[in-house]
Amino acid sequence: MDPSSEVLLDLEFSCIYKDHHVDRIVGTETVPAGADAKTGVVSKDVVIGDDSDVYVRLYLPGGIRADDVDAPKLRVLVFFHGGGFITMSAAEPLYHSYINSLAAAAGVLVISVNYRLAPEHPFPIGYEQGLRQAALPFFTSSALVYCGWRCSADSFRALKWALAGEDPWLSQHGDLRRVFLAGDSAGGNIVHNVAMMAVADEGSGVASRIEGAVLLHAAFGGKERVAGESVETAWTMDTLWSVICPEATDGVDDPRVNPLSATAPSLRELPFQRLLVVEADGDFFWGRGKSYYEGVLASGWAGTVDWFETMGKHTFFLFDPSCPEAVALMDRLTAFFAGNRMRGG
Repeated sequence: MDPSSEVLLDLEFSCIYKDHHVDRIVGTETVPAGADAKTGVVSKDVVIGDDSDVYVRLYLPGGIRADDVDAPKLRVLVFFHGGGFITMSAAEPLYHSYINSLAAAAGVLVISVNYRLAPEHPFPIGYEQGLRQAALPFFTSSALVYCGWRCSADSFRALKWALAGEDPWLSQHGDLRRVFLAGDSAGGNIVHNVAMMAVADEGSGVASRIEGAVLLHAAFGGKERVAGESVETAWTMDTLWSVICPEATDGVDDPRVNPLSATAPSLRELPFQRLLVVEADGDFFWGRGKSYYEGVLASGWAGTVDWFETMGKHTFFLFDPSCPEAVALMDRLTAFFAGNRMRGG
């Protein structure tokens, strides 16, 4: 059979064929940035670098004029969308609507990152953003591949761009000493990887400026199943990872998808001081999320990690943001971003 027509993995959101091309069933629709009548939030798109596929959508909460230089500084949230690393975008309607609501509820300036997707942009081995092996004293040789992962590299570039305050919204309205990371599904995975890249980028000061992070139903995997992980989920992640990162010598134990693998950096190196791990009882990644949370607790990490669990399926809050569980989650996120800093500076 022609590999271009033979299905390798049939997902709810995409169909992947054996020649590794993808039919994206959802996630390709986009909506423009602008003023949101419901929340009062205003957004705009800014291309960073030379590739128009790598851009950020900035969200400024209502009640703050873009030209008001005397307005109070806002906490900054860098958000990474999900989509299995192969679909969705910062301009996708579900994400645009949810980030509008999050910016309004939490009163944060949000930077939603649009990174390049696999498999058109595979994750090559190599260094990005000036990272060098000498800057990774606690990384094993296998973990050096962090620096070449396309989604994380784009996302890390966006984080560094944000911290530079090059856009007037950021320089005038963002408190760049109070920066948070958050992401759902594949985006939750990217949160972890970007955090580790920040640690590796010694001398840049990026790591010290991340106050906290939120992993929402984060997409992780591994060769050995964990408690609460089904055979189907383990097989799906193994197969999906072979498409996303075909050069990974460790397969689904690659440290970018299994942060608890033997070759992964210790979780005690996480650069922030507060972490919120969010899961749902019906999420197929529940077991991996619980293992990550327990791994952080066992690592000797000096920060504070919280577990927040609701009823619901994978990323239900995007599809039904008004349900009681989604409202409770929004309240928890708002409280987390409003929390007092746990270190000086």
